[in-house]
Amino acid sequence: MSGIYIHIPFCKQACHYCDFHFSTSMKKKEEMVFAIAKELQMRKSEFKDEIVETIYFGGGTPSVLTTAEIEFLISEVYKNYTVAENPEITLEANPDDLSSERIIELAKSPINRLSIGIQSFFEDDLVMMNRAHNSAEAKKCLEEATQYFDNISLDLIYGIPGMSNEKWKQNIEMALSFGIPHISSYALTVEPKTALNKLIQTGKIAKPNDESAQEHFAILVKTLEANNFIHYELSNFGKANYFSKNNSAYWLGKKYLGIGPSAHSYDGVSRSWNVSNNSLYLKSIQEENLPNEIEILSITDRYNEYIMTGLRTIWGVSLDRIETEFGREYLNYLQKQAQKFINDDLLFIDNGILKPTQKGKFLTDGIASDLFYLNLEV
Repeated sequence: MSGIYIHIPFCKQACHYCDFHFSTSMKKKEEMVFAIAKELQMRKSEFKDEIVETIYFGGGTPSVLTTAEIEFLISEVYKNYTVAENPEITLEANPDDLSSERIIELAKSPINRLSIGIQSFFEDDLVMMNRAHNSAEAKKCLEEATQYFDNISLDLIYGIPGMSNEKWKQNIEMALSFGIPHISSYALTVEPKTALNKLIQTGKIAKPNDESAQEHFAILVKTLEANNFIHYELSNFGKANYFSKNNSAYWLGKKYLGIGPSAHSYDGVSRSWNVSNNSLYLKSIQEENLPNEIEILSITDRYNEYIMTGLRTIWGVSLDRIETEFGREYLNYLQKQAQKFINDDLLFIDNGILKPTQKGKFLTDGIASDLFYLNLEV
C-alpha cells in the first residue's frame, strides 16, 4: 500500500498561525497544475512496483483549484501509476470554497473524501486566526456536504487564547451535530515567522496557555470517545472504518510520493523534499529536473522516526519490531529510557507494545524525544 500526496501551494489569504508553504497570488495557478502533472510523469518509475491506494490533495488550499483541474491531476495519476480499485481520494477544502454547486460538482468527480478546515464555529476565533470563512459558512457547508459525501473529516483548533472550556465543548458539540465520522484537532502552536508570533510579541494577542490546551485536549478525548470515535492518532479521531488511510500510511511507515513545491516523499530508506519556492519549482520542472533534496536515513533515523510515529498512534511501538529491525542494542536502550515514564504512569507495555497512558497522551512528543537514540552512529 502506498499513497500520493499532491501539494497545492495557493491560498486566498494567509491564516495567522500557518507556516506551510503557499502563495496568495493565483497568477501561476494554471502553470503550476501542468508542472505538477509533469512531475507525476517524471517520477512514475519510483512507484513502478507500487499500488496507489490513496491520493491526497493538501496545501495550501487545494479547493482553490477548479474541479476540472483536480480531475485532470487525478487522471494523470491513473495514466502513470497503478491505482487500487477503490482508492481513498481526499480533497482538503475551506468552507468558503464549498458552495452548493461546488459540492455537487465534487460529488460527481472521483473525490470521495473531504477534509474541511473549519477550525472553530465561533466568529471571534475565525477573525483572530484570519480565516477566509465565517461561522455561517462553516455550518452551511457541513449541512450540504454531508448530503453528498459520507466520508468527511473536519479540523478544529484548541488552546486558542482566552477560549474557555465551555466554549471549546460547544465547538466539539457543534461538530458532532453534523454526524461527521472523522475529526482532526490540533493545539494552536506559535511558529516563528508567522503573523500570530508577531501579534503575540507586540502584545495584541495573548500567548496560548499550555495548561488550558491540556484541559481542552482532555475534554476532546473524553467527548469524542463517548461518541464512538476511536482516538487512533494523537490529533486524529475516527469512527470505525473512517480512519484516514492516507495519514495512517504515513504513521505506519508506508511509502508515499509527495508531488508539488515543498512536498515530502518517503520510500522506506530515504526521504526527499521538493523546494519550497513556486518559481524555482516551476523553472526546475520546465527544465525536466526534479527540484528535490534526498536524505538517506540511517538506522538511528529510522528508529527515532518509528518511536515518534508509533507512540502517537493506537498501534504503539512493537518491542519485537525494535529488536528484529534495529537490533538488541536499540531494544535495551528503549527499555532503559522508557522505564521512568512507565514508573510515572505515562507509558505502559501491553502485549509487547509500548503505548502512552491516557495521562501520557498529551505529552507524547516530548516523551518520544527522550526515547530517541542520539549517539549510536556518527
